[in-house]
Amino acid sequence: MNVSVVTYNTPEDQIQRLLNTVLPMEWVRRVFIIDNSPKASPYLSSLTEEKVTYRFNNANLGYGKAHNIALRESVSQGADYHLVVNADVEFTASALEDMVLYMNRHPFVALLSPKVLYPDGSVQYLCKQLPTPLDLFARRFLPKSIGRDMRNRFEMRSSGYDHIMEVPYLSGCFMLLRVEALRRVGLFDERFFMYPEDIDLTRRLNQHYQTLFYPYQTIIHHHEQASYKSLKMLWIHIVNMCRYFNKWGWIYDPDRPLGTQHELNE
Repeated sequence: MNVSVVTYNTPEDQIQRLLNTVLPMEWVRRVFIIDNSPKASPYLSSLTEEKVTYRFNNANLGYGKAHNIALRESVSQGADYHLVVNADVEFTASALEDMVLYMNRHPFVALLSPKVLYPDGSVQYLCKQLPTPLDLFARRFLPKSIGRDMRNRFEMRSSGYDHIMEVPYLSGCFMLLRVEALRRVGLFDERFFMYPEDIDLTRRLNQHYQTLFYPYQTIIHHHEQASYKSLKMLWIHIVNMCRYFNKWGWIYDPDRPLGTQHELNE
């Protein structure tokens, strides 16, 4: 399998932590570091690990387009799996190995996502239904006391996040992908600079395969929520969600009624 991480002025310690986790794993063939930063990183440029490929883009290509550089390599190499991961994620080699073994036993699974925790141990509710414009407006702009039921439904909180289930929208912070499935449905849609590319890819995979939440392994995500802190990132979020709804439908989305959780007996 291969691993890819997209960086943008990313702290060196985050990248080194990721490399310390995946490089010793003998079945990890290559780690792609795709750098969207304004300037090349001297630290990344000086890496000499044989398994590491560093690509400086000299431009910010966006999240999905940058990951696609590595995903195309996995497709051309005939890799079995590809892990798309954020640099601000912490996980163990044993967690990743267990997830790969699960996918080996379940060849119809195209995407597997673990339980994601904040550093304080609380759950990040990243299993979601296919969004409506109202879902995203309520989640982003309404006070938590208003629209709580809508947010709980959208984030599938009634599931308890304690069993394997099929989910139509899984987070791009950690996506264990079956490369064979990517050959069939395609890679990240590059019209999305950032944010809805994970919704779009999950739902396209889910049309032909299973996209599963796997709670028996956990990771820690130091979630920055940039669009909540920066007007520029908020605008990027809004523009790209408009592109998403232009593609899939603002009012009528034929897949949206099918975007419900399905518990699996394991």
